[in-house]
Amino acid sequence: MFGRRPSTLPAHTAASKPQPPPPPPLFILRPALLLPFFREMIISRGISRSLRRSDWILGRWGFCFPVSHSCVSSAESVSSAVVPDSKVFSSSQSYSWGCRHLYGYGREIHHTATSTSTVEDQLDPFSLVADELSILADRLRDMVVAEVPRLASAAEYFFKFGVEGKRFRPTVLLLMATALHVPVSMLPPNAVMDTFGMDLRTRQQCIAEITEMIHVASLLHDDVLDDADTRRGIGSLNFVMGNKLAVLAGDFLLSRACVALASLKNTEVVSLLAKVVEHLVTGETMQMTTTSEERCSMEYYMQKTYFKTASLISNSCKSIALLAGQTTEVATSAYDYGKNLGLAYQLIDDVLDFTGTAASLGKGSLSDIRHGIITAPILFAMEEIPQLREVVERGLSDPEDVDLALEYLGRSRGIQRAKDLAAKHAALASEAIDSLPQTEDEDVRRSRRALVDLTRRVLTRTK
Repeated sequence: MFGRRPSTLPAHTAASKPQPPPPPPLFILRPALLLPFFREMIISRGISRSLRRSDWILGRWGFCFPVSHSCVSSAESVSSAVVPDSKVFSSSQSYSWGCRHLYGYGREIHHTATSTSTVEDQLDPFSLVADELSILADRLRDMVVAEVPRLASAAEYFFKFGVEGKRFRPTVLLLMATALHVPVSMLPPNAVMDTFGMDLRTRQQCIAEITEMIHVASLLHDDVLDDADTRRGIGSLNFVMGNKLAVLAGDFLLSRACVALASLKNTEVVSLLAKVVEHLVTGETMQMTTTSEERCSMEYYMQKTYFKTASLISNSCKSIALLAGQTTEVATSAYDYGKNLGLAYQLIDDVLDFTGTAASLGKGSLSDIRHGIITAPILFAMEEIPQLREVVERGLSDPEDVDLALEYLGRSRGIQRAKDLAAKHAALASEAIDSLPQTEDEDVRRSRRALVDLTRRVLTRTK
């Protein structure tokens, strides 16, 4: 492999040219030879949830890497929680949010490896904030503690281990917080950073907690109104503890959300999220009190869907931007992302009510149409089959009318057209992320890719 000097080489030639040093023995491993090996190992496997111990990082396989105490960006391929600049954490909240330490070497991996983009595409958006979500879950359980045991048991019903749900909304908001993370020196002159008491990241986490409490409160109230008996694969709270306690538990969660909201001391954010609660009530009232004409109107349906579903996530995303002191344009992009993601989510939810099973959904299928609630698939089907409108106008109180409506739906493109509309709103959400100011920060770019990935996951989900 390395070659030998031919024995026939003239002596004067050998003397006139300096000879290269002999190669090292094959059993001696040089650091330069090991670097590609470790680079490929880190890229192909990832180091998940690295733990910092003094000056060492303990990886998944037990390897230790010496690092400095300064926080620098981790490798693109490291599948740990996205962590903002350490300055946004107070000393009392320096939890193990993940490590930004893979030290300068991570940057080299990103710029030199050819397989990095493939690994990035495979990153799970939920895993990027998994550690932070765990902290939020603990805080939420602490926040819903009540002095009356019965109320405490009801309030924490959907915050217990195993039934917390997908935590979709907190995931979106935590990713948005990182996606909009801009160093203070880069903020525009007219931007004002919020510095009341808590650091920025903690305040943005508080938005995620408030949003989840408002969401769960709305579920509790909806289940009472719909007389539901299951939720998230278990008995609904109203089914287990009764309607009165379920309503009170929802009210209690809203009150706790209000207390947390007041602690932010930001009047614009308070106004936004207070409006969300109004929208939830308005949307539910629209659903309960529709006229025959309104029930058959796509415009009315989309407005109601915004109030009931999209308003919460859109205004929460905007609140994340406002707390960070972002410009009106950036805050509007954050709002547009949340609005269109929320609309796409609900459209697919309405499709799954027809195509999913009770086991996969964690609640009864066909529940909307059996309650006389008209959603996008039926509305699109009515455009193709006029006879379906006559069935809908009779109120769908007769099981035979429900069966007939389902038969008409099956003969139409109602399901596919609802999916197409969801895809349109998902694309608009993705465009909103693409419109954000360009940045070279790898954490920010990774979070933006994760937000775009969520738009695809919304369209392909089965539960």
